[in-house]
Amino acid sequence: MTFQKTPLFARNEAIGFIVLAALIFLILPALLDNFRLNLFGKYLTYAFVAVGLVLCWGAGGILSLGQGVFFGLGGYCMAMFLKLEASTPENTAIQSTPGIPDFMDWNQLSELPNWWGPFYSLPFTMLAVVMVPVIFAFIIGVAMFRRRVGGVYFAIITQAFAAILTILIIGQQGYTGGVNGITDLRTLNGWDIRTDEAKETLYYVNGLLLFVVLFVAHFVRKSKLGRILIAMRDQEDRVRFSGYDVASFKIFIFCLGAAFAGIGGAMFTLQVGFMSPTLVGIVPSIEMVIFCAVGGRLSIIGAVYGALLVNWAKTSFSESFPELWLFGLGGLFIAVVMLFPNGLAGIWSEQIMPHISRLWAARKGSKVKSVAAEKEGTV
Repeated sequence: MTFQKTPLFARNEAIGFIVLAALIFLILPALLDNFRLNLFGKYLTYAFVAVGLVLCWGAGGILSLGQGVFFGLGGYCMAMFLKLEASTPENTAIQSTPGIPDFMDWNQLSELPNWWGPFYSLPFTMLAVVMVPVIFAFIIGVAMFRRRVGGVYFAIITQAFAAILTILIIGQQGYTGGVNGITDLRTLNGWDIRTDEAKETLYYVNGLLLFVVLFVAHFVRKSKLGRILIAMRDQEDRVRFSGYDVASFKIFIFCLGAAFAGIGGAMFTLQVGFMSPTLVGIVPSIEMVIFCAVGGRLSIIGAVYGALLVNWAKTSFSESFPELWLFGLGGLFIAVVMLFPNGLAGIWSEQIMPHISRLWAARKGSKVKSVAAEKEGTV
């Protein structure tokens, strides 16, 4: 008995990747000025989280309402490196203790905490951006999934972790910057990240990293692991009775989603120039789930469009209707979920693609008939 190998990219999937690449790397840079392009660069950082949620929630059935925790951890790791680079003795000469971040000096700290020291190293910081969220996710996953905690209970617990981390960051103001976060970030290894040219470069780096994450997520979906995740989502007990270690699969995919979110958080810090606890708590975590739901929780490419659309709508509503923009954003979410349960990806696959396929088949059929008629005429 032989099995036919499934291609990694079907035709429709390859077209979807090509269209998204054209939008990110060609269309948006051609149409938008530097300010708007930087905004869309910020939106792309949220897409990292949305793609991870597609794997956790859409494929594995693990609804996490605390992805802002991992986004914030990655962002804070990068912000710590940038802040240390900006806090040289020359730049902080007016402080009572030169050479430490300004918020530490304001809170009367006289020396840099030991756990800040490793973040002088960029390689260590890049490793921490991924590993700190993964380690945190691993601890949560082992504690929850080994005890078969899932569904709404897991969602509520992750929400509680987001609230706890926010309170911890705000409370430890001397070590984390408190409610203001870590601000006044200037350079990355001597490269000024505040200029328009730097923002544009970071936008393209964002896009490239996002496609790396998309390819990894697509590979997972197409692999045997992806099929097991879908089986776990639909019939978890049957998968467990078949001999698979369900908890280990859940822990792995939850950690992978955390790694994606950590990378997005680090790129947010570089793109925007700060990191604060407002991006860690319950509200941003729920918004990240909205990005995934609007784009389609079963589609990794749809999640990217969902992040772009929701954040663009949020910016547009807040600019045009500052008092009503939250109602507009809520209405958008409710309308998409009620009318199109599978999100933007569902609209494409269920409403648009069938019409395109019929038109393509009709056109192909007409060409075949015309060729046959020509042959009959020559005969």
